[in-house]
Amino acid sequence: MTTAAPVTGPAAAPVTGPASGLRRSADDARRAELGAFLRSRRERITPDRVGLPGTARRRTPGLRREEVAHLAAVGVTWYTWLEQGRAINVSAGVLDAIARALLMDPAERAHAFALAGTTDPRAETDSPAVTPTLLRMLRRLEPYPAELKNARYEVLAHNRAHADVFGDPEEFAPEHRGALWRMFMCDRWRTQFLDREAMLGDLVAKYRKAMAGHVSEPAWRAPVDELLAVSPEFRDLWERRDVAPVVSHVKRYLHPDPEIGLLRLEHRHMWLAPDGDAHRVVAYVPADDETEERLERLAARTG
Repeated sequence: MTTAAPVTGPAAAPVTGPASGLRRSADDARRAELGAFLRSRRERITPDRVGLPGTARRRTPGLRREEVAHLAAVGVTWYTWLEQGRAINVSAGVLDAIARALLMDPAERAHAFALAGTTDPRAETDSPAVTPTLLRMLRRLEPYPAELKNARYEVLAHNRAHADVFGDPEEFAPEHRGALWRMFMCDRWRTQFLDREAMLGDLVAKYRKAMAGHVSEPAWRAPVDELLAVSPEFRDLWERRDVAPVVSHVKRYLHPDPEIGLLRLEHRHMWLAPDGDAHRVVAYVPADDETEERLERLAARTG
């Protein structure tokens, strides 16, 4: 049985002037493009690829709309409106179900969510930047903590030393694995980073600078909006509108294991492309011999 998605019908946006008309035209074009894109993906998939029985006569190439609606557990009428580019709301969860039903690859998913103007809940969990070669490099950097980050300071991959020192990012929901959320909301980071107050202002300023070319993108806005709602500390820093470049500096981190203790780590960036907005590997290199010895001891203890 098909579960109908909430149907709100075409939304009538109030007209308040030329700017509203331009905005509505842009939204109409985006919805039309999303509908055409979904239709093109649907027409490329044969029933057998998604476990549906084929029939001798099919007027529609690929899947029918009702078959996609069944696979995604949404209403047929609602899905038809979506392909027609009607002014309806589509949530991230429903679009995720449709993307799965249409067997979209990461590039196709990113395109669909961008057209829908919403944030992919599974964005970059299978990032093309996370290659076997990249993971091998992260392992070779041990006992130094190392991670792969995107421009939004979200952790896409990390080595064991990173988890041993800073805690495992995978203990958090995917949308909370970034430095922005953990620096403000993670209890361990609140107490273990000895220079946390200075780091907070620096991180927020760097995020704002990096966000300059993406201010309307949901993936960039979502972390900010969530922290504005739950963290007065973040709200105060964000409203200052400070900006700062990405530079290396020494971080003092007090490991929760008293036998490891204070670590002084300089983080070094290795960009995967010339563009400063690209993914980068961040390695945390000992700033003194004592930290080097303590990292080696920690690595030996964790196997």
